[in-house]
Amino acid sequence: MSFQLIAIPKIEDPRGNLSVIEKNVLPFEMKRVYYLYDVPSGAERGGHSHIQQKEFLVALSGSFDVILNDGKTEKIITLNKPFEGLLINEGIWRELKNFSSGSVCLVVASDVFEEEDYIRDFIDFCNSK
Repeated sequence: MSFQLIAIPKIEDPRGNLSVIEKNVLPFEMKRVYYLYDVPSGAERGGHSHIQQKEFLVALSGSFDVILNDGKTEKIITLNKPFEGLLINEGIWRELKNFSSGSVCLVVASDVFEEEDYIRDFIDFCNSK
């Protein structure tokens, strides 16, 4: 399965920590950044795969589970550290669940939004494998 946990550089300071995502942290050029917040209890996000786009997810606050599926196996990754992110390569189905209260999910994407790059039906996703 094509995913990787990546450490984000952390600069520790008694006044508060700082983490930086720059070109050398990610294996792709950043073209879009967005974030999910105020996710209601029990709600789910994601539920799709990308044909070409790569994404890097970070729990800036709180925690949530990322369920990954390559059409054969499923893996659950819990994100709960603002200095660690999950790189999801193309061709991986993802669902985000179990958001804690006040959680914020940052997403850094390798491309701008293009609906044609999404596979939004799990059966279609499995048939594309």
